[in-house]
Amino acid sequence: MAVESLSGRILRENQTIFDAMVRHRFTTDIEGGHLPGEVFDRYLVYEGAFVDTAISIFALATAKAGSIEQKRWLIGVLDDLANQQIAYFERTLAARAIDPAVFNLAEPRVEAFCAGMLDIAEKGAFLDIIVAMFAAEWMYWTWSKRVAAAAIADPLLLEWVAMHAGDTFARQAEWLRQQIDEANDRLDEAGRARISAVFGCVQALEIAFHDAAYGAAA
Repeated sequence: MAVESLSGRILRENQTIFDAMVRHRFTTDIEGGHLPGEVFDRYLVYEGAFVDTAISIFALATAKAGSIEQKRWLIGVLDDLANQQIAYFERTLAARAIDPAVFNLAEPRVEAFCAGMLDIAEKGAFLDIIVAMFAAEWMYWTWSKRVAAAAIADPLLLEWVAMHAGDTFARQAEWLRQQIDEANDRLDEAGRARISAVFGCVQALEIAFHDAAYGAAA
């Protein structure tokens, strides 16, 4: 009988909330071809702000990494965030004539997500950051792989989904998973339970964040 990996345990223990996020109506609206344009606009502003925060998060992970191999990988992640993902938002906001200043980045669910993730990175150890970003990236990769098979008419939305379903993002998600699995033997049972709870906390923050894209009534 195969021994369960630590990442496998985390996913199993958080399956219900993880499934709720990967089946969030934001993902099913994209899959069904009926995501409202105003929801996508709001999401772009909110998510663009988080990607900027993610640069700080991964910078903290780089500073706390224990090996040069980890630092090299994370520097590559930072390059992708700054020069690929941020560039996508700059281009897409301009193409859709979206003025971010019109949107409320202090929206409680958005602020809670950005602040919560940054708090984990600032106060936690390297592994805490890895688990938090694994929670976000494994979730994105999972739903994007599913949704990528749908007929997405908006080319900018299609590009966003394809970016997260592609090989580069998959390698990043798998690298995070590998870091978690390699940490298993260094943790006691309380430590394993604690990082599993971090994963679940991030999923809850993600659900509320995606609700916020639908506006105040969501």
